[in-house]
Amino acid sequence: MHMVTRVRGNATAHEGSAEADALGRPLHQLRISVTDRCNFRCTYCMPKAVFGPNHRFLPRADVLSFEEIERLTRILAGVGVEKVRLTGGEPTLRRDLPQLAGMLAGIAGLREINLTTNGSRLVPLARPLKEAGLTRVTVSLDSLDDNTFRAMNDADFPVGRVLDGIEAVREVGFDNIKVNTVVKRGVNDDGIVDIARHFRGTGVTVRFIEFMDVGASNGWRTKDVVTAEEILARIDSAFPVEPLRNQYRGQVAERFRYRDGAGEIGVIASVTRPFCGDCSRLRLSADGRLYTCLFGAVSHDVRHLLRGEATDVEIEQRIRSIWGHRTDRYSERRRESTASVVSDKRVEMSYIGG
Repeated sequence: MHMVTRVRGNATAHEGSAEADALGRPLHQLRISVTDRCNFRCTYCMPKAVFGPNHRFLPRADVLSFEEIERLTRILAGVGVEKVRLTGGEPTLRRDLPQLAGMLAGIAGLREINLTTNGSRLVPLARPLKEAGLTRVTVSLDSLDDNTFRAMNDADFPVGRVLDGIEAVREVGFDNIKVNTVVKRGVNDDGIVDIARHFRGTGVTVRFIEFMDVGASNGWRTKDVVTAEEILARIDSAFPVEPLRNQYRGQVAERFRYRDGAGEIGVIASVTRPFCGDCSRLRLSADGRLYTCLFGAVSHDVRHLLRGEATDVEIEQRIRSIWGHRTDRYSERRRESTASVVSDKRVEMSYIGG
């Protein structure tokens, strides 16, 4: 087995006029939750015990319109945002999603408009999204074993239909397709090599994600975390890999390529190898609240500005103030602390899209 080592740094990014936070981190990426609803009940994200049949989702009137999202994104592009990712909940549940993608594609300064989805509704949407100007698609897929997949999504949804969705986005011409796999010990970690094998040589990049303590309802325990080191060791023993350098500042996935040239994989090690120091992401909830950290407990309401009489300049000033005062480094504090930093006030991942 080859020794797999990390490679960080030596990546450059266009800083432009990006706003910097209190720790010098530029604002480059915006994750937009277009809905808090989802047709899955993944145990690490929306467990049925919390998000059951009586759960109250956001009223339609509270959810930002496409025009409000477009306006705020345009303002943020002027502050330095270059990449936008549409998330949820499950974003493809939002009616007329390709229309929003097209509106965002017309904003000057944006280089990417991406989508993260569970893949369940991609077959009919792949072509309209591509034609609207969507840049890239990332699909969540935690297991190739149908029984395991159904158990993890807890909606009895078959894995074959997600694989059909991935094939649909390939057929309409999307490239750089990514698959996200959250690995939980004793649940799906026995399928790590199977997923790597399935997508080797296809041009699809799998990113294995350490099980994270996002929100306060997924029952996170450190013993359930399969570390990036262990994930890489298992893959390397079957298909030797070697590290690649990051492509840009703020890239969360550590990249590795197969030594035989069959493509690459990534690992996202928020628990064991935090990357707070380069985090350039701002998150917008479906009801117009900004979060400066995935593990955030504090949010900033901008919906009232969008629906009030605030000018674009006033909204921009508010955003610059929010980002300029940002000091979040939750994952680094978790690693540094001997005591738990888990809070029951943290926002749920389904609300801001991970």
